[in-house]
Amino acid sequence: MLPNLENIEVEKINVRQSDNKNDKRTLNVDMNPMVDLAFLLLTFFMLATTFSKPQAMELLIPAKPKDELAEKEMAVKESKTLSIALQKDQVQWYRGITEPKAEIIKYEDLESLLSTINNNTEGLVVLIKPLGSSKYSNLVDVLDALNYSNIQRYPISDLSEFDESLELNSRSDE
Repeated sequence: MLPNLENIEVEKINVRQSDNKNDKRTLNVDMNPMVDLAFLLLTFFMLATTFSKPQAMELLIPAKPKDELAEKEMAVKESKTLSIALQKDQVQWYRGITEPKAEIIKYEDLESLLSTINNNTEGLVVLIKPLGSSKYSNLVDVLDALNYSNIQRYPISDLSEFDESLELNSRSDE
């Protein structure tokens, strides 16, 4: 058991007898060892830890081609083109550019049509022409159908006069 604190005698060491109680002792603390220790710890933690690397997405952008190597516009035969005009609930498609005859098909049947035409035509180019009434989801459906049909060349192109007349005809039908 511990002895009672009142029974413990404490001897005072190095006590100066002073008449003035306001007289205080000056302390000289050597700070050099503490500064040395702080720098040693700082150095240790800097070497022992790994700095976090900045996380950035890597973008691979093709180099700008020289003017003489720039891709030139390639002529495509009319017999190898298929134009698809996207509307709200249906697709109007036609072959060729001069005197086209548009036919209407649903989005669900587009993949089988594209597969058939791609098997019969070598080097098929499909021109995708979204009309004003089409939605973004229609374009995604057409791109999926082109991918499943293994068609490699399909630009999104501007509307021709014939395509604009298709849009006017579809509006008058509604």
